Amino acid sequence: QVQLVESGGGLVQPGGSLRLSCAASRGDFSIYTMEWYRQVAGKPRELVGRITSGGSTNYADSVKGRFTISRDNAKSTMYLQMSSLKPEDTAIYYCRMPYFGSWGQGTQVTVSS
Repeated sequence: QVQLVESGGGLVQPGGSLRLSCAASRGDFSIYTMEWYRQVAGKPRELVGRITSGGSTNYADSVKGRFTISRDNAKSTMYLQMSSLKPEDTAIYYCRMPYFGSWGQGTQVTVSS
């Protein structure tokens, strides 16, 4: 199993940037695909994007060109760099390691002036 801990959320103005982190408890983190999701109250959880063990990424159309997923295998950590943020990006952001079906506790991102 694995424990995932997200951090880096907060309040940011429209057009601003924020970087989220997801720290994993597994030392073999590098071999696993990792994912970012987000959820707005009352709506289903939405896949934001994923990064494979080889570093390939793909993104939801709604964030393509604005968000970048990366990973630091030495730190067992995945990142979500968010730029040009919009109010509709406001959500709780979760990371997931799909192999184990494990989720982090989530971190709130609020985009508002």
